[in-house]
Amino acid sequence: MSFPRAAGILLHPTSLPARGGIGDFGPAAYGFIDFLASARQGVWQVLPLGPVGYGNSPYSSTSAFAGNPLLISLERLAERGWIDKAKIDKAKIDKAKIGPAKTGPANTASDSDAVEYESVFAQKMPLLFEAARNFLRSGASDALLRFETFRADNAWWLDDFVLFDALRARHKLECWNQWPHDLASREPSALEKARADLADDTQIRSALQFAFYEQWRALRSYCAERGIRVVGDVAIFVNHDSADVWTHRELFRLTDKLEPEVVAGVPPDFFSKTGQRWGNPLYRWDVMKEQGYRWWVERLRWATQNCDYIRLDHFRGFDQFWEIPAADPTAVNGRWVDGPRDDLFLKLREALGGLPFFAEDLGYITPEVHALRDRLQIPGMAVLQFGFGDAGAHMYLPHRAAGKVIYTGTHDNDTVVGWWRAGAAEHERRNAEAYLGRCDDGVHWGFIRAAQCSPASLSIIPLQDVLGLGSEARMNTPSVYGGNWRWRFEPGHLTGDLAAKLAHLAELSDRLPTPFAKLTDASFAA
Repeated sequence: MSFPRAAGILLHPTSLPARGGIGDFGPAAYGFIDFLASARQGVWQVLPLGPVGYGNSPYSSTSAFAGNPLLISLERLAERGWIDKAKIDKAKIDKAKIGPAKTGPANTASDSDAVEYESVFAQKMPLLFEAARNFLRSGASDALLRFETFRADNAWWLDDFVLFDALRARHKLECWNQWPHDLASREPSALEKARADLADDTQIRSALQFAFYEQWRALRSYCAERGIRVVGDVAIFVNHDSADVWTHRELFRLTDKLEPEVVAGVPPDFFSKTGQRWGNPLYRWDVMKEQGYRWWVERLRWATQNCDYIRLDHFRGFDQFWEIPAADPTAVNGRWVDGPRDDLFLKLREALGGLPFFAEDLGYITPEVHALRDRLQIPGMAVLQFGFGDAGAHMYLPHRAAGKVIYTGTHDNDTVVGWWRAGAAEHERRNAEAYLGRCDDGVHWGFIRAAQCSPASLSIIPLQDVLGLGSEARMNTPSVYGGNWRWRFEPGHLTGDLAAKLAHLAELSDRLPTPFAKLTDASFAA
């Protein structure tokens, strides 16, 4: 599908300056939406919102359907009577440092502002559990009724997830295939006993999922009132240690010991000489086809119910995916294997009534992948940071971005300023200067103006580039374990002058937001 011309900002909610050491769906999120509205931005893009697993990566979730409970706002729960606000105030949780607005480019982010996941889990989760217990014991009757409706409507994924989550906690976060055999293999008698033994625990976890989705949908409704569409992100693969693989083992290539037989990744490339070994189990596409791609239909239907547009991560994998022997420590010895191609997407179009997607089609992309995307009428991506190398890189430049979604960089890139200072080759800087002209207000603004004024339908800029941050604000370095997904901005960074500058550029480049229908199912945390 084609998208209306608009400008937007990429910011994962964990990067918001909320209290509790991690961004969430509370006041800081609403303040950010107010900033987007004043800056005349029509799009907010997030990364996957699921509960994080390996390496705290949003692309390595323990569920394709559940929400990350760390994104639940305790302040919103207190407003609804789930927990005493005084208890939150007294809790030993890091509080956002609210200071005067900064007047210059923000390039001094300190490590103390970053997300410390281990500490956040230890401090926030007990408060969330206490709030959920309070709600289940004495919540308002209308909210309890909505909760029961939520449970009934979402039992198809929720029941298995909360049992998986409770069992995972009981077994000290061990991967599910290390649990007792009767649980790992989902023997009916063992599942029945586990559900009975863990009934209170699973009820609490269900209540937290209810809180997550009502807070998220309330935030989406707030966006819709301001003409802001939300772009979600769907990772092509799922974690081995996930409710999805545990529940649907027949859909994944596993050994008799329930270990991955082969795993996902990409071959050696710009980011890594040994490739990227992601470790996700690969799909049994033949079995999925026999089932009418039911799991994928449910997954994408759920995604489109919770976001307006969807970015499909690693689109190439739907044409061909890199198959790595699970025993190999790197991705070097993998091979390309055919994916489902048109067959999957025709089924999705039939089930969903359309394909509100765009494709992450970066890296080495074959003509066959472009042809698949074109046949499906799914826009691709252009990343301006990649465009200043040799002639083959010019496909990423703004003048060739018609029909695409353009970025200055993504969550996997260094920031523009960081790239300019240390990552760009001399000839790339020389080419960028020739293309962009003088950038007296910083090279990042040269990139932003080029993206906004391009013929691309959507122009989406990471907030780090809007703020002119350096490498200290990088969100992720591929193939590097540890230290990723931690960046947070400070409240004073979002100034009125910055909003006015973005608004002027949105008006000049014909990217002003357009109104659309308000959501009607968000009543919890508005």
